[in-house]
Amino acid sequence: MYVRDQDEALAFYVDKLGFRVHTDARNGDYRWLTVQHPEQPSFQLGLFKPGPPMHDAATAQALCEAVAKGAMPPLVLAVDDCRAAYERLSASGVEFMQEPVDRYGTVDAGFRDPSGNGWKMIESSPSREAQ
Repeated sequence: MYVRDQDEALAFYVDKLGFRVHTDARNGDYRWLTVQHPEQPSFQLGLFKPGPPMHDAATAQALCEAVAKGAMPPLVLAVDDCRAAYERLSASGVEFMQEPVDRYGTVDAGFRDPSGNGWKMIESSPSREAQ
């Protein structure tokens, strides 16, 4: 995902959401930064700043603006208890755009990271896991 500041994103994902650093490697000005949730060791989330060598300045600016507006598709974080996770993450400083609500047979809430990337936090229910 694209972030405006990798250090700011790293602090958010590690200190507030409980992810851990998987890879933090630099090559000149380019930084390959990935984090992973301790309960999802096979999944890595890349925290990348738009810019060289992948994007020219105009494209990087457009990507940063789109992310800041919340225009990118939301990611999903599955939790056992959405209301408990909401309370825990709110206490750690995560700002929610949507408090937990009952919907479609489960509970979900919504928040954004400091760059504007949207997240839906959805409660895993036993009936949904069995399907």
